[in-house]
Amino acid sequence: MRSAVVRALRTSSRRMPKGLVVARSATVLSHYTCASRSGFRSFATGDVVTAVVPELGAESITEGSLMEYTKKVGDQVQKDEVIAILETDKVTVDAKAPCSGTISELLVDIDSTVNVGDAIVKITEGEVTAAPAKAAATPAAQPAAAPAAAPAAAKPAEKPAAAAKPAPAAAAPAAGQSTGYSRVETREKISRMRGKISQNLKNAQNTTASLTTFNEIDMTNAVALRKEFGEAFLERHGVKLGFMSMFSKATAAALMEIPAINGLIDEEANQIVYRDYVDLSIAVASPKGLVVPVVRSAESMSFWQVEKSISDLALKARNGSITVDDMTGGTFTITNGGIFGSVNSTPIINMPQSGILGLHAMKMRPMVVNGEIKPRMMMNIALTYDHRLVDGREAATFLVSIKNKMEEPRRMLLEL
Repeated sequence: MRSAVVRALRTSSRRMPKGLVVARSATVLSHYTCASRSGFRSFATGDVVTAVVPELGAESITEGSLMEYTKKVGDQVQKDEVIAILETDKVTVDAKAPCSGTISELLVDIDSTVNVGDAIVKITEGEVTAAPAKAAATPAAQPAAAPAAAPAAAKPAEKPAAAAKPAPAAAAPAAGQSTGYSRVETREKISRMRGKISQNLKNAQNTTASLTTFNEIDMTNAVALRKEFGEAFLERHGVKLGFMSMFSKATAAALMEIPAINGLIDEEANQIVYRDYVDLSIAVASPKGLVVPVVRSAESMSFWQVEKSISDLALKARNGSITVDDMTGGTFTITNGGIFGSVNSTPIINMPQSGILGLHAMKMRPMVVNGEIKPRMMMNIALTYDHRLVDGREAATFLVSIKNKMEEPRRMLLEL
């Protein structure tokens, strides 16, 4: 019987779903039991199954840090439930329970470095009982709240005293008196992602000859276009018409006009690499920090395709499902500090790229239009570029091209 189990186990392990890794426990039977997800029927319980570090998003990433356990010893887990969260230089990865059962041992300390295949949790396999309904505790708590109504009823008796209010000055703290701040310093370990971001930013400053040039855009026509066709665009394509898709299309067109800004320097080969395509890295805020997913072949996309791609990537960033592949291979970056109220900035190049476009908040300003002063919706834009590859003339021309396209969005439809 055991030899049949071993043969079945060898067959099933080759059919395991990608990302699910189960270590062999003290008995062959426990491994066989856990392999039941591949089609085998579980005929034993109480065996100890070891969950190990899964693949970390890409073959090139072999190690990460254990950020946290989502379960503690004694907790029950369902099969495929998240039991730990791992962090790499680029993404966070969920480690899931290979079987249903009870957590019997946590094998790795928080913040420890782990490699793919390392054992992290032991689970005693077994049936999981349903968690007691929390709703039952809620009604029981409500009667306790009823006595609290009695002091509240006594409040009207205090109202006459409220008339005697001569002492608001007493609320002001005396000189030297504590203002309520504890002046306590706290420290926390730098995460892998934050450490990698810091390293890349400093490397960009040390390597590139960075220079920033500025321009301003009259966004009035773009705002009017969005207002006029926004609802129809949403109804037709299922996504909202945003300014980011307009800027993405304008930027992609400008990069095709001035290929140096879309290129890079290959220092090892002592060559300049030019591309006939545009993969735009779009900076997106996520709960884990700033991530930069890539909209690929933006030059050949329509407005709604760009908008849909950005929307999908932003959703993945927010819910933590973004992958390393989603964030690699960009040729140029767009970052929008305007959503946080920034009106000007000098963004840092995302190496090995040669340029980054910074967008900022729109502000109504008085501008001279055809000899008359009129209120116009204005935005400042900034281009930081690598002066080793890009000349000042090309940088200025690039921003002017974007300015012309955004000030009259219909130009992009005519490829002007």
